Amino acid sequence: MIHFVLGGARSGKSSYAESQVLHHMTAADSVKPCLYFATAEALDSEMQQRILHHQAQRQTDAIAWQTIECPLELTQAIELHSTNDSVILVDCLTLWLSNQLFHANNNWQQVKSEFLKALSQHTGTLILVSNEVGCGIVPMGEVSRRFVDEAGWLHQDIAAIADKVTLVTAGLPLHLKG
Repeated sequence: MIHFVLGGARSGKSSYAESQVLHHMTAADSVKPCLYFATAEALDSEMQQRILHHQAQRQTDAIAWQTIECPLELTQAIELHSTNDSVILVDCLTLWLSNQLFHANNNWQQVKSEFLKALSQHTGTLILVSNEVGCGIVPMGEVSRRFVDEAGWLHQDIAAIADKVTLVTAGLPLHLKG
């Protein structure tokens, strides 16, 4: 099962996605491995604070998270941990995308194709979080426009294969699919 959760900055999408993991745990009435795939890199103090905030928020949850840092190797992490009983939360895809686009000698189209293949072959529960960046004005810079374009195309491809798609705004989920 793939659940794709989209929202703007500070929309509540991460909290909503974490609540969905708890829902899966409660509904299954069992203890499943709960993996948190973190894609952020702490390249400055502001991002370090954001990461610490997310980590502190997870510590108060009723879930024993196993965090796996995968700022670039997300596809490989999904393939490695694809089991019927796993619950994986990926937060977030737009950070992973920016890591990919700015990584030297990167073939984004190949990386994206391999990622989508891994998603379609995943056998457990996968909850993907991403920033909806296509609702604003067209960015002025070439790099920013490419990021918005690639994020939009990635989101469309994921939504096509996802079982559920939820848009979160002001902490409120709007179910778009499933």
